[in-house]
Amino acid sequence: MFSTPAASDKPDYPMLARQLASVLEGERNLITNAAQFSAFIYSSITDLNWAGFYLCAPASKPDAEFPNDLLLGPFQGKVACTRIPFKRGVCGTAAAERRTVLVENVHAFPGHIACDSASNSEIVIPLIKDGEIYGVFDIDSPRLKRFDAEDQLGLENLLAIFTAATDLK
Repeated sequence: MFSTPAASDKPDYPMLARQLASVLEGERNLITNAAQFSAFIYSSITDLNWAGFYLCAPASKPDAEFPNDLLLGPFQGKVACTRIPFKRGVCGTAAAERRTVLVENVHAFPGHIACDSASNSEIVIPLIKDGEIYGVFDIDSPRLKRFDAEDQLGLENLLAIFTAATDLK
C-alpha cells in the first residue's frame, strides 16, 4: 500500500478536483489520462491497495444483453484480475447496472471476485459518457467500511472531471 504525506483518510474533494483538472489539462488521451487519474487517486487517499480502470472490450463469451467484458486498464497496486464479465463481482455489477457500487465488506458481496485477498472494502464507479458505458473505475481498501457516501460523491465528481477531460473513443 502506498501513501504520500498529503494523502488523507477524509480527502478535501473540492481541492482534489482543482488539482485533478490541472493534472489533466491539455491532454485528452484515454490511456494517458487514466494512468494519471489512477496514480492521482492512489497517492491522494489513504488506506488503498488498488485504484484503477477496467475498460470495455469485446466479451470472450458475448451474449445479447452484454456484448462486452471489462478488461484491465491503467491502475496502481498489485497485479489484478485481467478480464471481468458484466454482472460478475462488484465491477461487473457496477457496469451492468450503470451505477456506483459501494461495498463496506467485499466478503459479504455475492459473487465477489477476490483479485487481492487483502481487499476488504471497495467502491466502483461506472465510466459513462453520452449514455454509453466505457468501463469502470475501481478502488479497493484493506480496511472494512473504508468508503462512505461522502467518498462516493467526491469520487463520482472526480471521475466526471476525468470523463470531461478525456476522449473515450
